Amino acid sequence: MKRAIPVLVLSVVGLIPVFRYEPGAESSSSSSNSEASAPSASTPSATSGTVFAGTTVNTEKGDVQVQITYQDGKISAVKMLKQPDHPQTTAAVPKLIASTLSAQSADIDTVSGATITSDGYKKSLQAALDAAAASAKSAATPSASASKVVAGPTVGTEKGDVQVQVTFEGDKIAAVEMLKQPNHPQTTAAVPKLIAETLEAQSADIDTVSGATITSDGYKESLQAAIDAKG
Repeated sequence: MKRAIPVLVLSVVGLIPVFRYEPGAESSSSSSNSEASAPSASTPSATSGTVFAGTTVNTEKGDVQVQITYQDGKISAVKMLKQPDHPQTTAAVPKLIASTLSAQSADIDTVSGATITSDGYKKSLQAALDAAAASAKSAATPSASASKVVAGPTVGTEKGDVQVQVTFEGDKIAAVEMLKQPNHPQTTAAVPKLIAETLEAQSADIDTVSGATITSDGYKESLQAAIDAKG
């Protein structure tokens, strides 16, 4: 009887792992935890990249939506935001993600047995890639909101102070404004001519306005300083 006790204890201990086992939950029709990152130890973490979600594509099997993470110009991770709750889809998703990370595009093969899901996946993926491309193009293209305003120094002249302010759009002089100018009829008449010549020449290499030499020289000095300050 004494020998039976250890045997009974071991039997109970052996059953404990079985009781603690919990089967994995099946994927939901509205969202999925299917996610993969590029298989490289040197690849930065997906959380440090820029995320783009593709459009939701309606299929006969259910909605499909793909999310990609871009890092250093590469797709570093792919995640399914929505996928059909279907065994063939569940089996196909890892293959589609692996193909995407390998091809770095939506030009991937359809998974056999999951044609509908594959087509929806590729459409949503392409939309995410297009969004990433548009974002990169927008960041590289100068816009009005990226305008830079630079004021030149105040130049003291015999007629009075002269100060020029320049608005740049990219490397182009888009506008010129006089912040300070002598209160003199000849200066008043000369300023529009100086500004027009600046916009045409896109530099301070312009002619002196006859009858307003002093103002012209002060204008060109302040203008050149503003151009130099822009860099």
